[in-house]
Amino acid sequence: MTEPVDADAASALARLVRSEGRAVVATLTRQLGDLGRAEDAVQEAALQALEAWAHQGVPPNPRAWLLRTARHRAIDRIRREQARPDKESEAVRTLEREPDQPSDSVVHDDLLRLVFTCCHPALAPDVQVALSLRTLCGLTTVEVARAMLVGEAAMAKRLTRARQKIAVAAIPYRVPPDHELPDRLATVATTVYLVFNEGYAATAGDDHLRTSLCEEAIRLARLLLDLLPGEPPLQGLLALMLLQHARSAVRIDAAGDVVLLADQDRSRWDPAAIQEGVVLVGEGLRRTPGRPDPFVVQAAIAACHDLAPTYADTDWAAVVSWYDVLLTVQDTPVVRLNRAAAIAERDDPEVALALLDELTGLERYPFWHASRAELLARLARAAEAADAARTALALDVSTPLARRLQRLAGAGPDRA
Repeated sequence: MTEPVDADAASALARLVRSEGRAVVATLTRQLGDLGRAEDAVQEAALQALEAWAHQGVPPNPRAWLLRTARHRAIDRIRREQARPDKESEAVRTLEREPDQPSDSVVHDDLLRLVFTCCHPALAPDVQVALSLRTLCGLTTVEVARAMLVGEAAMAKRLTRARQKIAVAAIPYRVPPDHELPDRLATVATTVYLVFNEGYAATAGDDHLRTSLCEEAIRLARLLLDLLPGEPPLQGLLALMLLQHARSAVRIDAAGDVVLLADQDRSRWDPAAIQEGVVLVGEGLRRTPGRPDPFVVQAAIAACHDLAPTYADTDWAAVVSWYDVLLTVQDTPVVRLNRAAAIAERDDPEVALALLDELTGLERYPFWHASRAELLARLARAAEAADAARTALALDVSTPLARRLQRLAGAGPDRA
């Protein structure tokens, strides 16, 4: 029996299709050996699902429904092509067979395979990131372009070239041999964190928090740590995500608005996730006495927040000190932006604002403008705060963050 879906649940239905679609793309890519074909077939299946499920209800196993439908779409498309190489004929034969059962083995996890495919060293690092956001997060090309601060046309070309290169170079859709894993570790870890980050603070859309992406990234990080136990970057990665995700239950209030760290109910944070994260931070720090690992250091910063009983008890001197360490191995404008936010608490907003205004390259990054708006508001410079908030709004942000920015801009629903 299916559960009926009314018109008011359309957005929730779309989220379900997008969430399940990521895993279907991964499985179908393994079966086809072609990422582009898999994406096209899943997109067609997703459109069919949105129409069918709205009238007939959501099936008991949405992922299996999408996979079956996408597989049929792929078969039909390949058959319509008059001349097919042997490789594609084999793909049809593979798809026509009954789908294989998912394996419990880490090596056979389809999404993990997709991570390694996207992070192949034959692709440029920025292309690896873009392809991962597009395939793993299910972001549109426009959203990927916005996240990476480039134009839509340029991003579309990058993604097209990446798929072409994967096809021409016959890049295999598989977890590489053990001796190749360390060479891909940095980009794979970064990719998984970008998946998490999109879930933790969405670049656009109705939901500021996309829990399914956060949980998927954490799952992938655990699988990676199983593959390479004791690797500090992976320990730091998992710790960082656990410590941040531990606050998820209180980051959005009942009205759907963003709740800042200072206002969150810490009694509702997840103590088990915090405890696990802190242990991983300690192990990561012990294993990197000489050169700090960026993920381990970021996790140490997150631990400073999670271990403070109240916001007022946060050791801001320690937070700033950890950011100073992070800058020695990852000196980026975004790291400097976050450090400035900590300095606003350790020292004062005026000092932090001066640091923000020195940054370059973040003109298309809405969180830079949003941070300036918050600091200017704290300094009672209302007109400037409103201007900064409006600039952030023009760059597109999630709906909950937009409501907060609208209030700072003096145009929100609670305008005095």
